Amino acid sequence: MSSKSEIESLVYLLDDPDPYIHTEVKNRLFELGEQAVPLLDQHKSEVEGEEERALIREIIQWITYSSVEEDFLDIIEGGVNNLKQLEDAVFILSRFENPTLREREYKQKLDRFAQMIGDEVRYSLDDSQKMHAVLDYVFTDLGFTGSTTDYYNPENSFLHRVIDRREGLPISLALIVLFLGRRLNLPFYGVNMPIHFMLKYKGEVEEVMIDPFDHGKLVNYNQCYYFLKQNGVEPQSTHFETADETEILARCIRNLINSYKKLDKLDTVESLKKLLSTVEMLAR
Repeated sequence: MSSKSEIESLVYLLDDPDPYIHTEVKNRLFELGEQAVPLLDQHKSEVEGEEERALIREIIQWITYSSVEEDFLDIIEGGVNNLKQLEDAVFILSRFENPTLREREYKQKLDRFAQMIGDEVRYSLDDSQKMHAVLDYVFTDLGFTGSTTDYYNPENSFLHRVIDRREGLPISLALIVLFLGRRLNLPFYGVNMPIHFMLKYKGEVEEVMIDPFDHGKLVNYNQCYYFLKQNGVEPQSTHFETADETEILARCIRNLINSYKKLDKLDTVESLKKLLSTVEMLAR
């Protein structure tokens, strides 16, 4: 076990401009493992330069990868068969980006969101009013929106960053609605449509398709068919079926793979591919 003073000294030396010292410090921190993470995380919050923060973040991610991977595999091997399990899985996925993430705090934020809209939903007269109450709250009151200027930024896929920034991809915005719907016992479902993930609300009278990327706008099947044809996809009835939780999780990981490919972070891509293959294997 290393002393706290050694770790503090190593953290201090991360600011040294000498490349040799840098390399030696990183190697020693890797040897020390997770006992070094709390002080590294503290130092990350104190440094001013983005380059220094990125270096510390990378070291923390490298040190903690195995334990985060183990937690993720434990979750999916236990089954991702409902929205509660999917929520647990996507927040563990977020820890690949931020290993020191306090998942509970973000789940409590979702709890508070649901509490804020709970009375309006309970006292709504019909399905349509309940659906609109949630969509208006998420996309107008809370201000969640589709990321149009930096679509492939990985932050658009990690749910904790989507909650922080109020911005994301179709699937990550859909997750916000799905997880609030779970807390409010409302029949929102994911739809694994090619190219553009959608939501579906299954009311007692009718089913409604929803575009989470366009502020929760209601769309019809003809519009979805047209969108797919315009993008070179021949529409099939299976494109509009509700997706199960494992399919949704797999698509979240594929989006991250695409994002990190564009950043040329090939080590991260390979790690994510490994996770994806496990998820897909368990889905069979």
